[in-house]
Amino acid sequence: MSDETPIEAGDYRRGPGNLPEFTVSEISQALKRTVEDIFPHVRIRGEVSRVSRHSSGHCYFDLKDDKSVIASVVWKGSFGKLAVKPEQGLEVICTGRITTFPGQSKYQVVVEQMELAGLGALMAMLEDRKKRLAAEGLFGEDRKRPLPFLPEIVGVVTSPTGAVIRDILHRLGDRFPRRVLLWPVSVQGDRAPAEIVAAINGFNALPRGGAIPRPDVLIVARGGGSFEDLLAFSDEAVVRAAAASKIPLISAVGHETDTTLIDFASDRRAPTPTAAAEMAVPVLRDLAGATLDLERRLLRGVTRDFERRRQTLSGLARALPRADALLALARQRFDAAADRLRGALFQNLQRHDARLQRASTLLRPRLIARENARRTDHVLKMTDRLRGALLQNLQRHDARLQRSAALLRPRLVARENARHADHIAKLTVRLRRAYAHHVDGAARALLAQTRVLDSVSYLAVLERGFALVKTPDGQVRRRAETIRAGEKLVLQFADGETGVLAEGKSSDGKLSAGSGSHSTPRKSAKPGQGDLF
Repeated sequence: MSDETPIEAGDYRRGPGNLPEFTVSEISQALKRTVEDIFPHVRIRGEVSRVSRHSSGHCYFDLKDDKSVIASVVWKGSFGKLAVKPEQGLEVICTGRITTFPGQSKYQVVVEQMELAGLGALMAMLEDRKKRLAAEGLFGEDRKRPLPFLPEIVGVVTSPTGAVIRDILHRLGDRFPRRVLLWPVSVQGDRAPAEIVAAINGFNALPRGGAIPRPDVLIVARGGGSFEDLLAFSDEAVVRAAAASKIPLISAVGHETDTTLIDFASDRRAPTPTAAAEMAVPVLRDLAGATLDLERRLLRGVTRDFERRRQTLSGLARALPRADALLALARQRFDAAADRLRGALFQNLQRHDARLQRASTLLRPRLIARENARRTDHVLKMTDRLRGALLQNLQRHDARLQRSAALLRPRLVARENARHADHIAKLTVRLRRAYAHHVDGAARALLAQTRVLDSVSYLAVLERGFALVKTPDGQVRRRAETIRAGEKLVLQFADGETGVLAEGKSSDGKLSAGSGSHSTPRKSAKPGQGDLF
């Protein structure tokens, strides 16, 4: 055995009986090479148990039958490539190689591929997955959303080379042409689940109003096939992506009798891809016919309503009197009022003119001066009274403050005095402002009355060269026929009065007057002023 042993050891010693002596590591490595050389590639059938996923990404589990157990491991790089993931109680066929783990003196299978052992096991796995996902609420009817009535964009997730996309496009074109976005994916095989998940999530990630429009409804479709061909649409990741889709989703996988787990998670299930296209859009011809029917019904309803309203209006119009009869009395009253208004305006003007004439004869500068003097004296008296009242009020408040000061602390007294002083100062300012405003208003009113008096006074007429003829007792002579010969008269000019004596009528019928010696003018007459008579 020293020349033909399969163990390739380094330095070793020979013990009693001429047997070689090995270290533990040497014998472990020799066993590892021997096992790997004898079983470089194996297929093992068994039931999966004690599944454990390590934080490093490696997966450890046991394969067992009714008599034996063998440890198995799937490295991190191979786990994602497995068509079937290890699950507790699943019967599978694993392909890999036998190796040993010297650290624990055990042998194990490094699994590189895994497939189900039979259709019964596959059905059991899908049934278990269906129950687990249903328990999470992914198949609940309350989370299913209604499809849009008329989507603008239809997103399709299917193979770009199959007949499915052509059937969908053809059916959409027949019913109601819409814009279609195709996300090409593999519909069977190991890559299919990841591509379908990426397509659903990709459509949901599209922003509204972006360069690529966001679909209003999704169709996940595939043609018919065997049970194994449709497994990609029962993958857990695909089912969760369909349930999480924000866009309403229609599943159309296989034929009417085929059922996959995505059918339970989708918002609507279609028996065929063609039926999915029929669910997505309505029929254009039916919509046009329904619209025309509604239009006809609307027109008939509007016509009947207008006719009913016209008949009602006609009946009401017959009960009303004619417009001419309604307006005739008002027109007649208007004409009569217009005629009365013209005369009333003229009478009002004459009445105001007479009042003005009477007022002009009664106005005297002496009376106005006396009234102004009276009002000025009244204002001065009121001012003195107001000043005295303010002084008395101030003294009274000062006495009250003095009495209160004896009862209050100095700080409160000072604060109250400051407040009252500020209030008195404000009242003083307001009083002065009001007094000045009152005096200014009285002065403006006096000035306005003086201007009115000047405008209507006969003195303004005397300033233009005329004279006022009156008797010594103040009676005004307006006509020559009222003056008797030898009567004493007084002529009032703008600058004073002078007495005259009426001599009689002249040859032309006019009166002449001579200067009387019994009266002298109050003021010297202006030079150039001729005899008025």
